[in-house]
Amino acid sequence: MTTGDLNDVVRRALAEDVGRGDVTSEATVPTNVRAYARFVAREELVAAGLDAVRVVFEQVGGDEVRFNALVADGEVVPAGGVLAEAEGSARRILTAERVSLNFLMRLSGVATLTRQYVSAVEGTSARITDTRKTTPGLRTLEKAAVRAGGGTNHRSGLDDGVLIKDNHLALAGGVTEAVRRAREAVPHLLKVEVEVEDVSALREALTAGADVVLLDNMAPEQVRGAAAIARAEAPHVVLEVSGGVNLATVRAYAEAGVDLISVGALTHSARSVDVSLDMTPC
Repeated sequence: MTTGDLNDVVRRALAEDVGRGDVTSEATVPTNVRAYARFVAREELVAAGLDAVRVVFEQVGGDEVRFNALVADGEVVPAGGVLAEAEGSARRILTAERVSLNFLMRLSGVATLTRQYVSAVEGTSARITDTRKTTPGLRTLEKAAVRAGGGTNHRSGLDDGVLIKDNHLALAGGVTEAVRRAREAVPHLLKVEVEVEDVSALREALTAGADVVLLDNMAPEQVRGAAAIARAEAPHVVLEVSGGVNLATVRAYAEAGVDLISVGALTHSARSVDVSLDMTPC
């Protein structure tokens, strides 16, 4: 995400939360009161989103608040560990509190869940990747959090690659015709991926010249058989698996011989981790 884009995302989040002003802080805290604040992990987590928090304080605090990240994105922070600190105008810190925590808790939650999946497939050749099942407006930040957790990114958007799914196949007239149309329509540098649900469609995708095949909603033993066919008939083709993947099953899918395991839950079901902002006057 560019600096301008990040500034815009933070600006919208602050507008939503602060509105016409922080009436509680302005009514109860004198203008000249200064405070020291620490972002404290209440559970073990993988840090992410610290750049967004920095921008929150830049926009809210300006020269009145000093913000300092104490860990980097991707770093494991134990329960009780301090992720960042801020010092300056107590009113400004209070105004920034909720939005900064929302970014930090949400994005660290994505990174933490991603790290669990990455650890579960450690020692295999499979990589964990995300999907487009992201929070509207926060895709770039959430995909950065996936990288912080050790995962990789799939398409960033519809313009980022060809992924022919079931509805495309139904409307285009099948695998062979869909791949042919894609090859004719898109630049040669764009990969063409096809989603298949059985061995017959897999073989058709391989024959049609797909660069990547997505094995969708297959059990691990079915994936193992499909991978054996693909490796024998088109060893250059990248194999991805999706559907039915969770922390209990991901290892079995990785050991079935695929290259990529896409997990929508990394972004659509990640739990926000527990982080608090502890303040003291100074």
